[in-house]
Amino acid sequence: MLIIDDLLGAPARGLMFVLKEINKAVQAELEAEERRTTQALSELHRQFEDGSITQAEFDLREQALLDQLEGLGGKESG
Repeated sequence: MLIIDDLLGAPARGLMFVLKEINKAVQAELEAEERRTTQALSELHRQFEDGSITQAEFDLREQALLDQLEGLGGKESG
């Protein structure tokens, strides 16, 4: 009976393995995107501090990046 149980359970275990690997890849991509967005925010602050961009441009771009970060956070929990 164990051999039959193993044979019947193999597709489910294989599917679970694939789904776990997909989940790992998605999580890694989300983390990488979050790092890129955080780096972009740091660069934006540097540009504003050295006078390369105006307050209005800074505010606009900062809000877009913060919205992007918020969206990434929502994807992780959803």
